[in-house]
Amino acid sequence: MNEFLLSLQITTLGMGLVFGAILLLWLMMVLLTLFTAEKDASTLRQAQDGASLSVNIASDSPAIDSVPETGYKLQAAAIAVAVALAEQEISSAHPLPEPPTAIVSAWQLGMRTSQRSQKGNFRRH
Repeated sequence: MNEFLLSLQITTLGMGLVFGAILLLWLMMVLLTLFTAEKDASTLRQAQDGASLSVNIASDSPAIDSVPETGYKLQAAAIAVAVALAEQEISSAHPLPEPPTAIVSAWQLGMRTSQRSQKGNFRRH
């Protein structure tokens, strides 16, 4: 009986450690998401505030107005489509031919015929 109690204690300790580690990891993930979510929101606000300002590079150069982020995305999408179309035109891809049908040996034909007749799917004409 002493061995049984010892095995129960070891099992309880092992399961407690496993579930404790799972809870610790869960707590760490919750804390990380809380801290990083606030940081992302603040940097997003700073980026939006900075995007609305114009920048003077030098005293004799004109002011450069920032392009909205959607403008960059549209330009990137247009470039990607143009590159894809150009690659498609120069592509030498062609459909692969079907492989030739396999030649069935007499042994394979006999085995397949016997399997079909055992299943009752074989019809004689």
